Amino acid sequence: MTLSVWAPDGAPEIGAGDDLAAVFLGLVGPDGLADGDVVVVTSKVVAKAEGQVREGDRDQAIADETVRVVARRGPTTIVRTRHGLTLAAAGVDASNVARGHVVLLPGDPDASARALRRRLHELTGRVVGVVVTDTAGRAWREGQTDIAIGAAGLSVLESFAGRTDSHGNPLAVTAPAVADEIAGAAELAQGKLAGRPFAVVRGRSDLVLPVDDDGPGATALVRGDDTDFFGYGAREAVLRALKGDPVEARVFGAPAAAEELAEALETLVRIRPTRDGDVLEITTDDAHVSWVVRVAAYAHGWEVEAAAPGSVRARIRPSRRVP
Repeated sequence: MTLSVWAPDGAPEIGAGDDLAAVFLGLVGPDGLADGDVVVVTSKVVAKAEGQVREGDRDQAIADETVRVVARRGPTTIVRTRHGLTLAAAGVDASNVARGHVVLLPGDPDASARALRRRLHELTGRVVGVVVTDTAGRAWREGQTDIAIGAAGLSVLESFAGRTDSHGNPLAVTAPAVADEIAGAAELAQGKLAGRPFAVVRGRSDLVLPVDDDGPGATALVRGDDTDFFGYGAREAVLRALKGDPVEARVFGAPAAAEELAEALETLVRIRPTRDGDVLEITTDDAHVSWVVRVAAYAHGWEVEAAAPGSVRARIRPSRRVP
């Protein structure tokens, strides 16, 4: 297999209302696209074309785009945006824009990708995929890479579940996020400071869908709250559990198995809870033990049904206060 990636020079400054498809085709020429290509475009130029440039304070823009803060360390704030993305500074960018202004993310990156795909087909007759990208850091890894925040006409995730490798071993959870891989490959050609917001990736036409099928979009790559192991930073998760603030009482992620919580409680307070259906019961007249039970229950996605500190019996059930 041969994969080629190129990013054209000469892109003009993009403003509200600009036709991105026409701008792109002006850079690559009439023969610059083939069926099965993937056109990659940065979210910043998409946002500019859609009028997502805002005058004012960057911090306020970040706050407005934030659904919840995941973690904060000094000047760095990682948040969950209204798009479902977890990004530093909510994806708000103050670079390559007039002083005193910021660029927000596109309002609906998948819709932006669909619109660009339709326009490219209208102008060229070519059937292509489209990926809208943004830059993101990764837990456990230094540096940043581009990821797909919008996609159209593309299989964004390849599932190998149920297949076997060359040795006959079953592949249970292998699922390459190919839209993210395409975004990262395109960024290598685009560069950060070269003024090349468009790229073409050729060689994976097998991922490009028919013209009447836009696919699931990059939204399909967003991990749901119930399967997210890292919904909060380590510090934030501990503080939330210890505070026990009713305003923040919603648990994050699916409740742990009853046996898992029972083992944790036995380790922490040296008391093995009994089980009654979906409820665990623990008996204590120690206020400190009662408090530890509450914290441990919360950390596991469970909650104490009715027991003040010092209660004789605590009934613990899976929390109904989910995101």
